[in-house]
Amino acid sequence: FCVTVQIGTNLHNDYSDFVQGADTDKRVGQARATAKGWLTPEQTCRAATSVLSVTFLSGVYMLYETNQLQNLVAWFLVLSSVFNAFAYTGGPYPLGYVGLEHVSIAYAGLGEVFVLLYFGLAAMIMIPYLQYCQGVSIDWVSKISLGTAIGLLATNIIIVNNLRDRHTDILVNKRTTAVRFGRKFSLGEYVSCNVLAFSIVVLEASRTESSVRLLPLTIIPLVMKETASVFSKEGQALNKHVGGAAKVQFFFSILLSIAYVYD
Repeated sequence: FCVTVQIGTNLHNDYSDFVQGADTDKRVGQARATAKGWLTPEQTCRAATSVLSVTFLSGVYMLYETNQLQNLVAWFLVLSSVFNAFAYTGGPYPLGYVGLEHVSIAYAGLGEVFVLLYFGLAAMIMIPYLQYCQGVSIDWVSKISLGTAIGLLATNIIIVNNLRDRHTDILVNKRTTAVRFGRKFSLGEYVSCNVLAFSIVVLEASRTESSVRLLPLTIIPLVMKETASVFSKEGQALNKHVGGAAKVQFFFSILLSIAYVYD
């Protein structure tokens, strides 16, 4: 479910940024299939729709297997995940069919909020919530705090991406936070997300009196290296650090999982 939300959002973003004029020959980011002509807009759009159809069906299957087909909260999590994947960049398809072609989370500068909520909190609490509905005891403080930490690090991927693209985004009225508030604000946002994410780890370890849960702190040198690079680079030079932010989130999540398995 979560993997296909990510893939579907990225595919639709590839399609929609192209048809809305954000991806041109002046693009400084990594190559995109639609902009490069590797896929037509129709092909990319069909791919996004196919993947997000799998998202929906896997969500329905989860509700069926956990006897939660009557649970409105669970349905909201499934349906809003699919809708927001399309609405992240918006565009004429499929939202245009219901008169919502101008709805765009990213173009309105709310990309970070979406990522924090859906690639952090929703991804973390979906399964525990379904377990809770079946009578399983859940440590909600832990789930929500760690979901927030993971979401904050996912948000940094978008922050670096928007920092890199701000000079071309403004030309197509893509009002990301980097466009709205400038480079210094985005850099402060980037540092704040890192500090908050690792602070949550320390607080959780303290709350549970478990030193093993401090394991994610071992990647702080990598975080400092990435932060120095993001502060010192611009434009195309930031490409590798979009991936660098993803690398930080990946290692953080793996180490966090190991800590909780062996605690």
